[in-house]
Order: sequence, then C-alpha cells, then structure tokens
Amino acid sequence: MPDPKLTGGPTQDEILAVSLQKLSLRSTDKVLEIGCGTGKVSVAMAKLAQQIYSLDIRPDAISVASNAARDAGVSNIDFFCREAGDFLRNDQVFDCAFVGGSKNLREILPVLAKKVKRTIVINAVLVSTLEHALASLKDLGIFTEVVQVQVSRSYEIAGSIMFRPIDPVYIIVARGAACS
Repeated sequence: MPDPKLTGGPTQDEILAVSLQKLSLRSTDKVLEIGCGTGKVSVAMAKLAQQIYSLDIRPDAISVASNAARDAGVSNIDFFCREAGDFLRNDQVFDCAFVGGSKNLREILPVLAKKVKRTIVINAVLVSTLEHALASLKDLGIFTEVVQVQVSRSYEIAGSIMFRPIDPVYIIVARGAACS
C-alpha cells in the first residue's frame, strides 16, 4: 500500500500502459526514471528493460518504491535519493527516460536530452508542466507529440452504473539526442 504522505499517488494503470508503449522499452535498455514516487512505474519498466535507475528527492518515496520493487521480486532497479540535476552530472547515457516528477524541468530537460539515445516520456498533470516541457523540448528540437489521456472509472449508483472521471494526464514524448 502506497504511503499516504506521498503526493500524487500511484500512476493509473491506463496511463502506465500508454507511457510504456510510448517508451518502447527493449530488454537491453538502461532507463532513467526521474520522480519514482510509489515505484509503480519503476517496477513495470524493470520487467521490460535490463536496468532501471530511479530517482526521487523524497526519502519516503525511495523507501516506498524500494519496498514495491522488493515485493514485486524485481532486482534490476537502483534507487537514488538525489536531485536529478546532481545525478545527471555524470557521463552515463541512457536508452530511454521517464519523467514522473517535474521539479526543475526547464533545467533538467536540456541535460537529459543529451544523455538519452532514444525516447523521453514525461507524464504531466499540471498545464504549467505541459507548457514548460513543450517549450523546452521544442527549443531543443526533440519534441515528438503529446497524448492527453482522460480515464473514467465506473461505479454503481441508484441500481445503475455511472462513470467518475479521473484527472487528465498529458503524456509528452520526445526523442533523445545522445549519440548511439
């Protein structure tokens, strides 16, 4: 069960499915995740890729995500309680990157673009995050598309079924600029 202190909660299954499809992970991929939160995306990617490097600045998120990985029986995730900007100062290059947390996005994206070979996927719930990501990715010349996903869940009411919408998510896709 995710820690109630973590904001945002786990990524909805439908959003996860679209995000993973846009990443197009391969079994040999090394993937960076910025903002691992509950670890749900980390665990899903770990089942598809060779190695996951998951970051979050919140110690409680790292603890929850590490427990989720252990409970899922995946061992190919390295968790780091660090700022993305600090982590990206090394020479490491990644095949793909997933951004679920958006702190300092404008500063991180130019660096991230140079360190990702194939695909960057950003999940955004705030319109301001969408705007910042689009502006940065367009300036970098790596923007591909935005997919807006709106999910509604059914529930029973008055002997019938009604749908309750869940907040929309913008799935922003870019191509990496790092040389192979």
